[in-house]
Amino acid sequence: MSADTTPEPATPGQSGFTGPRHRAAKGRRRKPREGHSRAALAVVWTAAGVLVLGGTGIGYLYFKLNGNIKSVDINQALGTDRPLDVDNGSQDILVLGSDTRSGSNKKLGGGVDDGTARSDTAMVVHVYEGHKRASVVSIPRDTLVERPECTDADGRTHPAANMAMFNSAYSTGGAACAVKTVESLSGMRMDHYVEVDFAGFEKLINVLGGVDITTTKDIEDPESHLDLKAGEHTLTGKQALGLVRTRHGVGDGSDLGRIQLQQAFIKALIEQVKEVGIFSSPKKLYDLAETATDAVTTDSDLDSVKDLASFAGGLKGISSKNMTMVTMPVQYDPADANRVLVDEAKAKQVWAALKADKQIPKSATKGTATGSADGVVASS
Repeated sequence: MSADTTPEPATPGQSGFTGPRHRAAKGRRRKPREGHSRAALAVVWTAAGVLVLGGTGIGYLYFKLNGNIKSVDINQALGTDRPLDVDNGSQDILVLGSDTRSGSNKKLGGGVDDGTARSDTAMVVHVYEGHKRASVVSIPRDTLVERPECTDADGRTHPAANMAMFNSAYSTGGAACAVKTVESLSGMRMDHYVEVDFAGFEKLINVLGGVDITTTKDIEDPESHLDLKAGEHTLTGKQALGLVRTRHGVGDGSDLGRIQLQQAFIKALIEQVKEVGIFSSPKKLYDLAETATDAVTTDSDLDSVKDLASFAGGLKGISSKNMTMVTMPVQYDPADANRVLVDEAKAKQVWAALKADKQIPKSATKGTATGSADGVVASS
């Protein structure tokens, strides 16, 4: 069994299992690129803590920070063929971590700059009415899905594909295609889109002064340049990037295990952001605001400091204790243990709860495929 192989595939006939699929003979499927996820959601919550404070006091620096933000016009690309936009006080945000190798990301991520990128981290963040609670649904990158026809930001149309890996949506048609695929999966309209890359994530952690975590097991993964003994650690940006990327350092080597590490890290980071003394250091405040704005690509509704700060203000009151984090219900594909299939019945429970602005029921994730890295990382 290779290092990328996920053990214990599901057995056909399990409850909610979609069963084996027949794939059209369109050539060999590309071997998945090694784990390059990063906790993009952490940047969103860091921006919530930073931009709200900096948004009212940056003065003449406003235009410099404003120019940092990159955006994509998702609404124009997708047009009207989208789920109903329900105005009930809640918000749904697609947060992606892209594995582009361009620029400084090549050194951090390794590999070759082939001009493409994938969404190796994908999370749907549902902020409930009142903006005091949130649910986060991680979508495994290796999920085989029906990718809908989509039009990218440059106006090119890409055909639909059956049994395509979820993260291929981004590499095929960019942010717009990724949003279209998530909306097709969930039946929910995404109100916003936020994307972060390697370099932005690493720099943000360094500017914050690192993140304190405790590991209950040794984590060693040469591929993500990570070597942590069990115990307390203050992670540098490089170490944090290694932790949220690692797939082979702990657990069963699956992407589902990596998601468990990412979710634990995000909770640790969110709590730490609240304790950063940015009021006492104007330079640190500015450095954080500059890094946060430079680190993200957003939808066009968030492409100014004012809009991004207003959006972040709606998130800053949500603590990790009021955040539910789950993985979209899946089962291992019996035809390929490196892939997972959507557990349709249970996934419908997840999306139905969020559409109704309700908590995700525990029954929705019971009996679904999981990794074996739960509890390995916790806040210090």
